[in-house]
Amino acid sequence: MVHRFIALSLALAFAATAQAADKPASAETAAPKVDAAKGQQVAAQICAACHNPDGNSAVAANPKLAGQHADYLYKQLKNFKAEGGKPAERNNAIMGGMVAALTDQDMKNVAAYYASQTQKGEQAKAQAVEAAQKLYRASDVARGLPACAACHGAAGAGIPAQYPRIGGQFSEYTEAQLKSFRTGERGNDPNKMMRAVAAKMSDVEIKAVSDYVAGLR
Repeated sequence: MVHRFIALSLALAFAATAQAADKPASAETAAPKVDAAKGQQVAAQICAACHNPDGNSAVAANPKLAGQHADYLYKQLKNFKAEGGKPAERNNAIMGGMVAALTDQDMKNVAAYYASQTQKGEQAKAQAVEAAQKLYRASDVARGLPACAACHGAAGAGIPAQYPRIGGQFSEYTEAQLKSFRTGERGNDPNKMMRAVAAKMSDVEIKAVSDYVAGLR
């Protein structure tokens, strides 16, 4: 009888433990929600000096963050940070220092804040429109070059969580990134997609496309 009681007690205890494990996390243990207001506070302290408070940088070397997809911004911040004894996936001494003290939640908050801002676009250079329009909108099958618009959209708005907004970005910054992809200096693109594309583009084509997308809205 005693043995049966002990066995029954153990079975009930095990069942209770398993049931508790299956329950969804409570409000106290659930992951905190993204808070753009807190992101603004962090951005003001760490990001604004280079990217401006609203994410519309005044210097072409520093990309515009305003209106960029939050998921993309979060991924870039994560990629700049060296963690677990491993080097950063995206190597940049300045950005590496900026994100070093940021928590994962800080990065999500900052990304949400800048995503909520309105981008102030650039102007396309007239000479770039005709040269780049076909390359941007139509694929070059013979060279294995897909149309830029296939991933980034006709207006350069991109696709959230997959492809970044490039319309309205500084042409100088876009050009620099394409060249970095081409040399392999930047390698945080999924499945080496951008490296494969940029490797088939000439300097003239990269500049033309960069000048063109600057004027997209």
